[in-house]
Amino acid sequence: MEELDERQLGVDEITSLALIGYGHFTTMRVEGGAIRGLALHFARLERDCRTVFGTELNLDQVRQELCRAVDLTDGDAVVRITVFDPDLSLTHPAGPAAPRILVTTRPAPPVPQGPMRVQPVRHLRQVAGVKHTGLFDSLHLRRAAQLDGFDDVLFHGDELGISEGATWNVGFFDGRQVVWPQAEHLPGVTEALLTGIHDHCVSRTVTLDQLPFMEAAFATNAAVGVRPISAIGSAPFATDHPILSELRDRYAEIAAEQPR
Repeated sequence: MEELDERQLGVDEITSLALIGYGHFTTMRVEGGAIRGLALHFARLERDCRTVFGTELNLDQVRQELCRAVDLTDGDAVVRITVFDPDLSLTHPAGPAAPRILVTTRPAPPVPQGPMRVQPVRHLRQVAGVKHTGLFDSLHLRRAAQLDGFDDVLFHGDELGISEGATWNVGFFDGRQVVWPQAEHLPGVTEALLTGIHDHCVSRTVTLDQLPFMEAAFATNAAVGVRPISAIGSAPFATDHPILSELRDRYAEIAAEQPR
């Protein structure tokens, strides 16, 4: 399903997204009509709208259109809410913004997902704190990693340490604590939920040379929850470590919220 302000997306609006691509979004998993971390998704949309467009987002409209999408969805689904302005000029993006709300859905992937091998690459996403629609760099590097035989890509910045994956956050277990890299990255909703329910979480710099001292590594995002990482480059990790089952179980126990 693709709807813009409760109507089908038009050619002009598709053209705007394809040719300009200036906007932001959030993606959430809907299970039984409910969503984990819904308030955090709304807070992200509100915060990013101020950053990207310098204006306030109509969250009542977002909620209304999200409810419509959930009502029209059969089974578990991934819902993406994209905020963009189809009238924005390529030559003058500083003009007054009137952002619109695009809601799209797709079937949810099965969970839990199997382990993945990721390739470390030196890279920092532009405006890393915003979940923006500028995905070219991330997808280009993901493609290159897959062509090299990996499942995905992991970004790092040398002395800044590891930051995030192409479309996911990364976490580690050092034998005592869940460690979230503190390098600049997109603050993830799933990352925030897990931090809130686990008693032993820290945020600190994690560099590639520290990987042999980590007992487990995992990826998180709203679509798949917690996914084991079996290797980062040549550094292997146990995919049956008890912390992975613990995090998945605790995440599954988080009460999901109805959008209405």
